[in-house]
Amino acid sequence: MTLPRRVTLIRGDGIGPEITNAVVSIFDAARVPIEWEEADAGLACYQKHGTPLPQETLESILRNGVALKGPTTTPVGEGFKSVNVTIRKALDLFANVRPTKSLPGVVTRFGNVDIIVVRENIEDTYGAIEHRQTPDVAQTLRIITRQGSMLVHRYAFEMARQLGRRRVTCVHKANIHKHGDGLFLECFRAVASDYPDIVADDLIVDNACMQLVVRPETFDVLVLPNLFGDIVSDLCAGLVGGLGVAPGGNIGRHHAVFEAVHGSAPDIAGKGVANPTALLLSALQMLDHLGMSSYARYIEHALTATLKANIRTRDLGGVATTREFTEAIIARLAEVPAHAEHEYSRVITVPEPPPPTSGLNWSLVGADVFVEWNDIAHLPAMPEQVARLSLRMMSNRGTKVYPPPTPPITMVNWYRCRYLASQPIDVADVHALLEELRQRGIRWMQVELLCADGDTPMFSKAQGE
Repeated sequence: MTLPRRVTLIRGDGIGPEITNAVVSIFDAARVPIEWEEADAGLACYQKHGTPLPQETLESILRNGVALKGPTTTPVGEGFKSVNVTIRKALDLFANVRPTKSLPGVVTRFGNVDIIVVRENIEDTYGAIEHRQTPDVAQTLRIITRQGSMLVHRYAFEMARQLGRRRVTCVHKANIHKHGDGLFLECFRAVASDYPDIVADDLIVDNACMQLVVRPETFDVLVLPNLFGDIVSDLCAGLVGGLGVAPGGNIGRHHAVFEAVHGSAPDIAGKGVANPTALLLSALQMLDHLGMSSYARYIEHALTATLKANIRTRDLGGVATTREFTEAIIARLAEVPAHAEHEYSRVITVPEPPPPTSGLNWSLVGADVFVEWNDIAHLPAMPEQVARLSLRMMSNRGTKVYPPPTPPITMVNWYRCRYLASQPIDVADVHALLEELRQRGIRWMQVELLCADGDTPMFSKAQGE
């Protein structure tokens, strides 16, 4: 007899409790060997306990290794941070995996979509490194690392191989973001060389979006940086009927959280019309992750049979309530031949991150100093030479404004001032520059050290430089 696997269950906000009840009922009827350990998170949790994510909830996931999570509410523009993002970072859930597959009975423009989007889940602009540098200028840092990129690419190829997928496509913007997306693409190509049995190619993100809405059947597995992955995964969900049928899993080396990717829909909460399909598909994705694929296929067949019978909730053009839809799936479990003994499948190997790169050929050659200068009619009075550093360029909003001519662009009170040396320097030269600015009364907000790898500059040029 198989001992039940304990799983953390977070019911969430809005329609969360209704759709989690539906999934629990279906699992009970299918006799899935799962034991639920309930934990709390979200807006209702915040109103009750003063925190949207209690430490006890994180400890439950840490203890059990896997969780199923209903949708939680995140305030827009104020209030607490996203519970989803907080969980991903706290548990190092580096890969967001979003299967997108056409379902019978769900009418869309396409009927043959079968794509898996693998999104880097920790870094990029979701590093939450943001600053108001002046009253008029906000900055968000986009962080791409070799370790994070190698992890998500390795997982994408391992998953593709195990699932019998034939192609992995890296989606990026390396034509513009030559260092950020350039590093992401570089890591993709390095990992792809270890998987000669899988076709590896890449597309610029805008081209990929265009092709997805023209011929989505040509795509197989997509792997993307965090921000692009967030957008493209929802685009793909739209190809098969929307977020109401879109599952999602957050995968780490030691823990995983599966969730419906749609919102908590407070406007329909308690009305009995919510669609549990997305959370049910996420729960089946969880079973695959746990090696319980035969249980997943058993329930998936019942769901498919229900949709083929045109039993759908209101959001899919049907009239079934949440309860009626759930009962229809349970009734069809009896129509699917069940295995006397469910077989456990091999789970996907989660990679270890690579060690840090030594950077033996790297040298410090300059600094970009970001300064506030409110006299828009005149350029900042920056020193031309300090120690071994020479002023080579100033830019405003990414466009070169010095040396002249200064283009007729809209200027703001925030300048990037680039200082370079003709030979390698040390940080003492940068400190001398900052001291000179202090003495001149010039306010600086940020310094970026500029390095070279041998003779190759490891920094971008300004537009027009």
